[in-house]
Amino acid sequence: MPAQSKAQQKAAGAALAAKRGEMKVGDLQGASKEMYDSMSESELDDIASTKRKDLPDSKDD
Repeated sequence: MPAQSKAQQKAAGAALAAKRGEMKVGDLQGASKEMYDSMSESELDDIASTKRKDLPDSKDD
């Protein structure tokens, strides 16, 4: 599943870094913390690897 916004892609990247031990889990906030708790490393990698070029800054609800 590719990211739907730059914000989502960035949050997934932060959660993925924490899963891999590259940053502290305690440093996560908001969406990245929720993603860390609810998604696998492969799911996070899929979202975080989305190209940002044509993504909107944030998703409109």
